[in-house]
Amino acid sequence: MTEMAAGANRTAPGGSDRPLTEAYDTALLDLDGVVYAGPDAIEHAVDALAAARETGMRLAYVTNNASRPPRVVAEHLTELGVPAEAADVINSAQAAARLVADKVPAGSKVLVVGGAGLVEALAERGLVAVRSLDEDPVAVVQGYDPTVGWQHLAEASYAVARGLPWVASNTDLTVPTARGIAPGNGTLVAAVRTATGVEPEVAGKPLPPMHRETVIRTGAKRPLVVGDRLDTDIEGAHNGGVDSLLVFTGVTTPALLLAAPAQHRPTYLAADLRGLLLPQPRVEPLGEGRYGCGGYLASVDGGVLRLEGAGEDPYDGLRALCGAAWAAADADAGAVAPDGRKALAELGL
Repeated sequence: MTEMAAGANRTAPGGSDRPLTEAYDTALLDLDGVVYAGPDAIEHAVDALAAARETGMRLAYVTNNASRPPRVVAEHLTELGVPAEAADVINSAQAAARLVADKVPAGSKVLVVGGAGLVEALAERGLVAVRSLDEDPVAVVQGYDPTVGWQHLAEASYAVARGLPWVASNTDLTVPTARGIAPGNGTLVAAVRTATGVEPEVAGKPLPPMHRETVIRTGAKRPLVVGDRLDTDIEGAHNGGVDSLLVFTGVTTPALLLAAPAQHRPTYLAADLRGLLLPQPRVEPLGEGRYGCGGYLASVDGGVLRLEGAGEDPYDGLRALCGAAWAAADADAGAVAPDGRKALAELGL
């Protein structure tokens, strides 16, 4: 079904003879940049997810954004036309709360830098959220929320400097919004790190605590991770030993994909969530560093990616380019990634 085993280092995107909705039992979907951007659904997402659901595929929504409780996210999804229950949403706040609960006694006070998502996740684990070091917390947990300001970061810094355990929900440097790309939790975590010189324990994607939380809550047997970020969604799938689908509706560009190291290479790629409903074309190694897909042939010449032929889907050209670029990078680990700007322009990507 796929070119390589789940989680293996791949030298080209994989292929599937069946639609991905038939090949996997559960789609573990990132939200920001995949299903929605801010208050609005991403184009084609609602219809594609409805069609996937009709095939019997379970849809679970897995996000590093810890700001909102699962029930609020589910309500937002439902309003957008994607029916969801709170149990369908797994966030990094839940993974972070489990990490904290493993460190401190039940009923302990925890200093929260973040929003309602963290507060409710802590309560689910029997912990009490507080907002001040004066309330004698025994740990600190930090997650993204648009209301976080200097005073909150300072309070966290004072607590961390005193030696309290510090857990961050995630360290994504940016977050997509309806107006563009904005600072994410990783940027806020960096402020506390700079003030204290301490590194937090991180719960969210791409690290194992988030994958563990997702498997516990969904019971997925053959999951497919679907995301827009190489360093969280795709690396998280790689770390968890499961397959992944990269969509180009969020932060990752085709140029970034061509330069991806092994742990950031997805099993499959598609323009958007409609890729779930389709078989995935195979990339054929043709020898001497050449790769073909859907009528396109890609190679590397003098550090530059070359593209020949033509096909109906420009993403087949991108698949072939990935094969050539990744193979060249793997053959010379110290080399600069091949220049693919001209080839991508030819594809209109």
